[in-house]
Amino acid sequence: MGGGTLGEGDLALALARAPVLVAADGGARHAAAAGLEPRAVIGDMDSLGDAAARFADRLHEIAEQDSTDFDKALRNIEASLVLAVGFTGGRLDHELAAFHVLAARPDRRCLLIGTESLVFLCPPEIALDLAPGQPFSLFPLGEVGCVSEGLRWPTAGIAFSPAQRIGTSNEVTGPVWLRVDAPLMLAIAPRAALDAVLSGFRGAPEGWLPR
Repeated sequence: MGGGTLGEGDLALALARAPVLVAADGGARHAAAAGLEPRAVIGDMDSLGDAAARFADRLHEIAEQDSTDFDKALRNIEASLVLAVGFTGGRLDHELAAFHVLAARPDRRCLLIGTESLVFLCPPEIALDLAPGQPFSLFPLGEVGCVSEGLRWPTAGIAFSPAQRIGTSNEVTGPVWLRVDAPLMLAIAPRAALDAVLSGFRGAPEGWLPR
C-alpha cells in the first residue's frame, strides 16, 4: 500500500486476496487510519508523520533518493504476486513512476489496482478468462512484440513502441491469450477482471529475469 489516493474499497479488495500488508512509506498513514498493522514499512521515511512512532518496530529505512518508495518496497518483498493500492490516481507523475517500476522490476510480479482499471506488466505468456465486450489495452514501454488471441484487433506482427504504435482501447472477444517477447508491455484491464487476472498469473509459466 502506497501513500497516494485510495479508491473506495481498494484496500479491502486487495487484503481479501493478499492478506499480508506492507506499507511503502506514506502508505503507513493509510494503515494507521484503517487500524491495520502492516508487516513492514519500507521507504525513505519522509512521509510517515505520526505513523513513525506507531510502527517504529517495523520500519525498514532505505535512504537513497534514486528510486521511489514503491520501488524500494517491491524489490524487497518476496512474494509470488504483489497487489498494489495507493499508487494510481492523484498526481500523474507518481502514476507514471509506478508504471516505470513495473518495467524496472520484471521479475517481481505485481498488479496495480486503480479506481477503474488494473495495470500489470505482461509475463512472457498469460491466459485470461475475460468476458467478451470488456475493454483491454496494451501499452508498450519500449519496442516489444505481442501475439494475442481473444482480442477484437489482433496484435501479431505489430512492432509496438511508445512513440510509434500502441494498443489501447482493444476489446475482448473471448478468452484472451498473450505472448510477449520482452518485459516491456503493460496490460490494462477493467477492475472487475481482478480475479480473472489473478487466476491468469497463477497459471502463467516462469516469469522474466531481473534486469
